[in-house]
Amino acid sequence: MRADDYVRAWLLARWNRGKLEEDLWKATPKTGAGTDVADQIGFAGMRRKKKQRRGLSVFQLKVIGAVALVLSAGSTTLVPLIFGSDTSNMTSLTAMVLCEVVSWFAAPIYAWLLVQGFQQTRNRVAYGVQLLLLALIAEVPYDLATSGKPFDFGSQNPVFGLFIAFAMLAAMKWVAQRYQGAMLVIFDIVLVVVAVLWDLLLRVGLRQHLMSLGAVTLGFVLIFWLMRSRENTMMFTAGLFGAVMMIAPGVGVAFVHYYNGKLGYKHSWTKWMFYAFYPVILLICAAVA
Repeated sequence: MRADDYVRAWLLARWNRGKLEEDLWKATPKTGAGTDVADQIGFAGMRRKKKQRRGLSVFQLKVIGAVALVLSAGSTTLVPLIFGSDTSNMTSLTAMVLCEVVSWFAAPIYAWLLVQGFQQTRNRVAYGVQLLLLALIAEVPYDLATSGKPFDFGSQNPVFGLFIAFAMLAAMKWVAQRYQGAMLVIFDIVLVVVAVLWDLLLRVGLRQHLMSLGAVTLGFVLIFWLMRSRENTMMFTAGLFGAVMMIAPGVGVAFVHYYNGKLGYKHSWTKWMFYAFYPVILLICAAVA
């Protein structure tokens, strides 16, 4: 074969290759200017699906919160049973304090879930009634688990803190529909002060005389509510607030930050299971103490 035949064959092969690439390009669906090679061959869809699976669903956040509740209830019941109830036993005292402190990361999780529920529920009255009933039902088990008495006014269970925060949000929503400007700010400040006073006077969630979980939860609810339209600022502020409150609540903010927007369960009874979990675990801890 002559040299010019080799040249013609090479040019023909190059032309056929270019034509094939052009046909493939025309046949590939376009998804906009940002489409890359990975999109064309299907890897982008796989990447998007993988990204959607990351993070924590509502169900997973509630499971984490439930673990924190077990640690809180078990700090004064299960821990002494395992390590001994002698007040001079430093191992037992250290384990009690650690379990209690670690359980505080539930505060921002439940505060965030409350704000989400307040925004998304179709019937806020029913939602508030559910919280109040849960607080009332859990009070006797809470007193039994924490003091050994069926009625103890030294501390009220943290669900009352959620109900107080819910009532504050409902009142702020009502005020916002009727007032604007300076009057709105004044009324909101008054409502916040009243809610904090209720938490402190009722000693909501006062555990080990270290921190009022009711007041801390209220602080997180305010941050999540007032900054809900600015997520990055909201998470940074909540994390800073949690770090100031003995660091542990800041860990809970990190869990909330990784929320993936999914519910995580399909059956409505799952929600009621989490409602029942708290008083049940308190009764179990009180029974074994």
